[in-house]
Amino acid sequence: MSVSKKKFRDEITYWSAKLNVTPTRITIRKMTRKWGSCSTKGWVSFNLELLEKPKSFRQFVIAHELLHLKIPNHGKLFKSMMSTYIPEWEKIRP
Repeated sequence: MSVSKKKFRDEITYWSAKLNVTPTRITIRKMTRKWGSCSTKGWVSFNLELLEKPKSFRQFVIAHELLHLKIPNHGKLFKSMMSTYIPEWEKIRP
């Protein structure tokens, strides 16, 4: 059920356009403690293991990290935006 890096990058591109954000750098790498991260410089990193996860979970992580380019915290606005784009996000998150 895994996807290729190309397909995963296509999913990131799709969500970037949908959220109207432009990451300055995207990396897909081995991460030991997180599924993804977003820096104040606009660098977004994703865990390589996401390629093995279900599409719904990948989309949750992609949307979550890219949304941090607009909203840098996990406050009410962030949660509201997550609910707008991924309605079932609270059931999907680990």
